[in-house]
Amino acid sequence: MPRHETEIKLRVADARAVKRRILALGFEVSEPRHLERNFLFDFADLRLRRSSSVIRLRHEGKRSILTFKGPPVGSARYKIRREIETEVGDGGRLRAILESIGLRQVFCYEKFRTTFAPRGKSKAGQIVFDQTPIGNFLELEGPKRWIDVAARRLDFSRGDYVTASYAALYVSLCQQERKQPGNMVFAALK
Repeated sequence: MPRHETEIKLRVADARAVKRRILALGFEVSEPRHLERNFLFDFADLRLRRSSSVIRLRHEGKRSILTFKGPPVGSARYKIRREIETEVGDGGRLRAILESIGLRQVFCYEKFRTTFAPRGKSKAGQIVFDQTPIGNFLELEGPKRWIDVAARRLDFSRGDYVTASYAALYVSLCQQERKQPGNMVFAALK
């Protein structure tokens, strides 16, 4: 079923300290560290990008997940988007289907992700720790109030919130460094 995802990113300077803080706040690892390879697709005329929408095919281990994200809706502080996601049996065949209907890969990004959830029955939100080629980030996903409380408890303020996508952050960094953007991948994995 379609739903609206609400999230923010937070830049992490000290990975060990922030992980200790997450655990001390009563969270536990719900998905251990794993590599994600994400492929964004668009039509030749880039109509999805122009509408701020995304079709993403994610591979994590033997799992493949197809996601549609609609344009962000009315919030400057949080990234709120319609999201439809489903696990697919054969990511390679799905890729062939996407390409057969005119979509093409426009960007690839990699990250190592660890997911944390509150201990017990509370499933109000989750914290993910992402190690990317452009630095480490936390993503807080859940209701706005939960995000604000969790961010404060992790010693972050609203001024630390980042709503840009990893693709946008990568392109911005390339522009700052006067480099031609390519894909955001770990050099050792190429």
